[in-house]
Amino acid sequence: MSESPTPPSRTGAHLLVDQLRVHGVEQLFCVPGESYLAVLDALHDAAIQVVVCRQEGGAAMMAEAQGKLTGRPGICFVTRGPGISNAMAGIHIAQQDSTPLIVFVGQVARGVLHREAFQEVDYPAVFGSFAKWAVQIDEARRIPELVARAFHVAMNGRPGPVVVALPEDVLAQGASAADARPSQALETRPGAQEIAALAERLRHAQRPMMVLGGSRWSQQAVQDIAAFAARWQLPAVTTFRRQMLFPAGHPCHAGDLGLGADPLLLERLRNADLVLAIGTRLGDVPSQGYTLWQIPAPAQALIHVHADAQELGRVYQPQLAIHATPQSMAAALAGLQAPAEIPWAAHTQAAHADQRLWSDPARIAIPGPLQMGAVMRHLREVLPADTIVCNGAGNFTIWVHRFWPFTRWASQLAPVSGSMGYGLPAAVGAKCLWPGREVVAFAGDGDFLMHGQEFATAVQYGLPIVVIVLDNGMYGTIRMHQERRYPGRVSATELRNPDFCAYAQAFGGHGERVQRTEEFAPALARARASGKPALIHCLIDPQAITPTATIDGLRRSAHTGSHSIG
Repeated sequence: MSESPTPPSRTGAHLLVDQLRVHGVEQLFCVPGESYLAVLDALHDAAIQVVVCRQEGGAAMMAEAQGKLTGRPGICFVTRGPGISNAMAGIHIAQQDSTPLIVFVGQVARGVLHREAFQEVDYPAVFGSFAKWAVQIDEARRIPELVARAFHVAMNGRPGPVVVALPEDVLAQGASAADARPSQALETRPGAQEIAALAERLRHAQRPMMVLGGSRWSQQAVQDIAAFAARWQLPAVTTFRRQMLFPAGHPCHAGDLGLGADPLLLERLRNADLVLAIGTRLGDVPSQGYTLWQIPAPAQALIHVHADAQELGRVYQPQLAIHATPQSMAAALAGLQAPAEIPWAAHTQAAHADQRLWSDPARIAIPGPLQMGAVMRHLREVLPADTIVCNGAGNFTIWVHRFWPFTRWASQLAPVSGSMGYGLPAAVGAKCLWPGREVVAFAGDGDFLMHGQEFATAVQYGLPIVVIVLDNGMYGTIRMHQERRYPGRVSATELRNPDFCAYAQAFGGHGERVQRTEEFAPALARARASGKPALIHCLIDPQAITPTATIDGLRRSAHTGSHSIG
């Protein structure tokens, strides 16, 4: 047998960039730093688009957004010390949102390690419980091996973030090493016995509900699960910020388990006799603070399907646990024969009718001359159904989650982790990935300025996104809780904001200011027609703390002992 030829010698930096190409990377996001200058040089001639960002948190969130949309790891490069510290918000999002992400970070040279050298960080120690895996590559020849492992870890089982530290002398070191093979996401499939047991339990149910969440879905999986729901007339619920997993117009759509969920939906889930949970961990928000189902053994028959075996029985003990990815599970269910008569058909129809009523913006009126219900109705009328809708965190997101009908896979970018500042970077990441798709980001005034500087990134790369900033002059979510617990005692929640319209224009984008309902439609039309990154500054009456509650109402409720916000 002939021996394999010796691979040519390459620097660590060139080995690394070659591995990125092997694993299919076409774009990456970064803030440059001297700790990985060798990589920047190697990227100079590589067929990889490098998107330069204004802050490492924004860069990590852009990469995370691409991981959400594709199921492949988003790629981010940051420098050591302050750079990786800034990126930690994006890494935390990937961890809680189960998103594949790889963050490459510079490190001091090996010869000065463990002396607290300039910007030195012990990455495995810092990220041991924060990332899915953290590794420092101390030999250039091991770059193909460890980068391949990083891709495998990031996207298999329950996906998550991987942090790879790169000592600067290793990047300059020459080594002879063969390229790895392209990484693949592995599908864990349900067995025939498990599918038969699921069907048997479902046939004996009277009030079943299906709960969909997590990652590792695809367009085909969403279509398959919708077909299964239609055949079995099974009411389907999505978890917090996973609404793109089931089309809102489907006759089996029953709503979503987010913050401030429909009380009628929660009652239905409590009264269900069977819950089929696919992809979701049934975490804090979907379980309504772990109150919706009994721990450890729910009263309802729980069938739990997850790609990671460690999530099965972690909090809730299922009567039937199925270790399978959502894609393979949906494919198996798509062909499952339904009974001739469905005893819960009327239950499903009522659940869908309640959901349609709950999500109708025409029913909502808020204080002030700008009515967000009318704004949401207009957006539903004029935006394409496959618009990618992005948001960060805050009470303003209720307008998106409750009143925007998600009907397409890969149309929602929102942090399950509840991280502020996510919407704008996510929109940039989405538009870089799919420039032909329309991308709209919603942001609150406090939320927007967490990463508002990334509007400059959108301008630099000519990305015509639309950002809708809802400005009520406060950190609204915290103010809501403050008024409920300490009514009238306003502390540290008020904001004095800039002219966001002028802010957008200063960067070279298009800016609009909207104070009245009738001004929004023409402002949106001008923004979309501008061909530039555009921002629409919407001034909201401060009393409109949520779509159904006012500050005065919260104060009255607090004084009378009621904490309902509608």
